[in-house]
Amino acid sequence: MAQRIVVDPITRIEGHLRIEAELDANNSITQAYSSGTMVRGIETILKGRDPREAWAFTQRACGVCTTVHSFASIRSVEDALKIKIPKAANLIRNLMIAQQYVHDHVMHFYHLHALDWVDVTATLKADPKKTSDIQQTISPWPNSSPAYFADVQNKVKAIVDSGQLSIFANAYWGHPAYKLPPEVNLLAVAHYLEALDWQKDATKIHTIFGGKNPHPNFVVGGVPMPIDLNSDTALNADRLSIISDSISKMIAFVDQVYLPDLLAIAPYYKDYAAFGEGLGNFLTWGEFPDTDNSDTSKFLVPRAFILNRDLKNIQQPDPRDFVKMKEFVAHSWYKYSGGDNVGLHPWQGETAFNYTGPKPPYQQLEVEQKYSWLKAPRWNETPMEVGPLARVLVMYASGNQQVQALTNAVLKALDAPITAVFSTLGRTAARAIETKVFADAMQTYYNDLVAEIKAGNTATFNGDKWDPLSWPSQAQGFGYMEAPRGALGHWIVISGGKIDNYQMVVPTTWNASPRDQKQQAGAYEMSLVGTKLAKPEWPLEILRTIHSFDPCMACAIHMVDANGNDLGEVASGLNVCVS
Repeated sequence: MAQRIVVDPITRIEGHLRIEAELDANNSITQAYSSGTMVRGIETILKGRDPREAWAFTQRACGVCTTVHSFASIRSVEDALKIKIPKAANLIRNLMIAQQYVHDHVMHFYHLHALDWVDVTATLKADPKKTSDIQQTISPWPNSSPAYFADVQNKVKAIVDSGQLSIFANAYWGHPAYKLPPEVNLLAVAHYLEALDWQKDATKIHTIFGGKNPHPNFVVGGVPMPIDLNSDTALNADRLSIISDSISKMIAFVDQVYLPDLLAIAPYYKDYAAFGEGLGNFLTWGEFPDTDNSDTSKFLVPRAFILNRDLKNIQQPDPRDFVKMKEFVAHSWYKYSGGDNVGLHPWQGETAFNYTGPKPPYQQLEVEQKYSWLKAPRWNETPMEVGPLARVLVMYASGNQQVQALTNAVLKALDAPITAVFSTLGRTAARAIETKVFADAMQTYYNDLVAEIKAGNTATFNGDKWDPLSWPSQAQGFGYMEAPRGALGHWIVISGGKIDNYQMVVPTTWNASPRDQKQQAGAYEMSLVGTKLAKPEWPLEILRTIHSFDPCMACAIHMVDANGNDLGEVASGLNVCVS
């Protein structure tokens, strides 16, 4: 019988994820299984409600992606009702979306993923002068003196000496897979702490445009923020100045901290350019439109899919295609009325909890049966990876010159071929590359918004179809959003002015899906195959690859059923067992 590793829950993510991996005699993973251990229910809650308020419910599916579900929701309603939004409103939305990317990716790199590569305790062996020399070599970031890094080192020492590692707990310090010199560890930990403080500037854009953060306000037909340079309650000159300053600070951190740190750390882990991909199939719904949403090929991130790594054959998916866009539940703790082997388009989707077989808690997953609260979305019955790597590949192959230049520069710095992007390391690098692209795009959108205001084009809301009496009796809509973690789709069916059906197919549902009716593994499951563990009882290598996707389970799966009943408890500690 194969040895099986169980990691439950995967920590430093949003929500609960269980990974089980079977090992051969050399401690290499031969099979892996991904299980979401909370149940989804938002779609059922939305039935019968006013579609204009759906965004407020879907937004609460997650506490991390505080805008993405709202954007997908309002876009789904606007698509169903054929609502066009003003140009200024679209620019404001693009600014908010770009801000979400930059904020989210920086937080992921330092606070959710860096500790897979950075040994915090090793900073105590560092020479602050050497760390200072490294910092001054790689960027002009002002926090670069030996005294500054010595102060950071003393803070870490105080934490370690206390015996309570606090934010640095639950990690495998001293693992043989850590390869950074002490001085680079100290550099990264210093920026980990700086990024915590940096957030206060990054969130100002959402606070201004949406009234608060997290969970800003939104509206179908535009944005809730009016433009009036003479008003204290609208977007005025003072608020524009704050937004401009926030953008400048975000760009500076990306240029002078995030990208240099990536290039300082990555060369020590070139072996991760050889594994961690798995599927070779990638999908994007597209993002950053102009006011015309019809031509998705002209989006900054085009709508596209790639099969078998073929970057010369980019095709465009149609989310309205009932044959190709389907979700399956053969290995999910759900039951379709038509049987477990059928797939349903989201407009026909069912979220039924009437499966009565084995569910958590459990010692090991019964992987031959149902083993996850995630469904298995498939494009043309093919598992797809979504997220930063998918977006960068699509932009690269579509001829985006900035993406091509950045990607080629990173590959040159690492002395790696283009095939290296199809990997754990490539996925992590892609996230940094698109962060730079979207940070720069923020400045462009801001300049365009100022130009619109100067030209007198200050409308931010289109209320032509606000009255439900003007709506068709039946309508279907698709709302897209390239969330930081990948392609997000909301499919809505409106009947008699109310929501008749609503389905959210989120990035982590694509990536963390269980096997489907054809026994095809999802992206997480395939990405782990071939990974060798140095110490199976400390499965750091599993965390590195899974964290490279930036899992967010809360919006893929949810905690209560349609009646609000608790469906079970999941242990909060990190449990690793070998059996």
